[in-house]
Amino acid sequence: MKSRPYKKNRIKELYEIIEPADDQKGTVQSGIYDSIMLVCIVASMIPLTVKSTATIFTVIDKITVAVFIADYLMRLITADEKLHKGVRSYLFYPLLPMAIIDLLSILPSLMTVSRSFKALRLLRIVRTLKVFRSFKIFRYSKNVERIMQVIHKQANSLTAVFSLAIFYVFFTALIMFNIEPDTFENFFAAIYWAAISLTSVGYGDITPVTGFGRMFTVLSAFVGVAIIALPSGIITAGYMEILQEEKNRDK
Repeated sequence: MKSRPYKKNRIKELYEIIEPADDQKGTVQSGIYDSIMLVCIVASMIPLTVKSTATIFTVIDKITVAVFIADYLMRLITADEKLHKGVRSYLFYPLLPMAIIDLLSILPSLMTVSRSFKALRLLRIVRTLKVFRSFKIFRYSKNVERIMQVIHKQANSLTAVFSLAIFYVFFTALIMFNIEPDTFENFFAAIYWAAISLTSVGYGDITPVTGFGRMFTVLSAFVGVAIIALPSGIITAGYMEILQEEKNRDK
C-alpha cells in the first residue's frame, strides 16, 4: 500500500525536474535539465546546416535523438501531473502541440533506419521534418513563453489585423489584375505580387508597366507598410504589459 504513494511522489519529483524552471519555483535540478536540453536542441540542428554525412554528424544526431526520446518518455510518464485527468492524461498528452513537436523531432531519425525510406525524395522530407527540433526551444525560453502569452491574449486583435491583410492582398490583386491584364498571367499571379508587395519591397519579377498601375503600386505600398506595422505594435504593447504584470507579482 505504501508503494503507490512513493511511486506518485517519484513521478511528481520527475515532473518538477523536466518541466522548464521559472524564476520563482525552479530547482537546481530543473535548471540543469533545461540547460542540457537547450544544448541538445542546438546540437541537433548542427547536422542540418551541412550536407556532409561525416561520422561526427551522425553521432551527434544519434545522441541528441536518444536524449529527445528519453525526454518524450519522461513527459509521457508524468502526463497526469501536467493534465490532471487520470488515465486519460496519457491519451491526451500526445495530442498537445508541444508533444506533437517532440514526436516530430524524433520520428525522422528513426525512419531513416528503415529500408523503405531510402528513396532520395523521402530522405529530403525526413531531413526537413527534423527542423521541428528547433521548435522544442519554445519550451525552455522564458521570452518565447512571454511572446506566446501575448499572442494568446491579443488573439482577437491579431486575427483582425490578419483578416485586414488578407482582404488588402485580395483587393489590391483584383484592382491590379484589371488595370494591367497583360502583366499577370492569371489572378493567382496578381495575388502573389500583392502579397510580396505587402510584406517586402518586391522581388522585381512582376512589375507594373502602366503609369496608373505604378501610381496604385506606390499607394498600396504605403498602406501595406501601415498594415504590417500593426501586429508589431500589438505584440510590443502586449509584451510590455506582461513584463509589468511580472514585476507587480514580484513586489
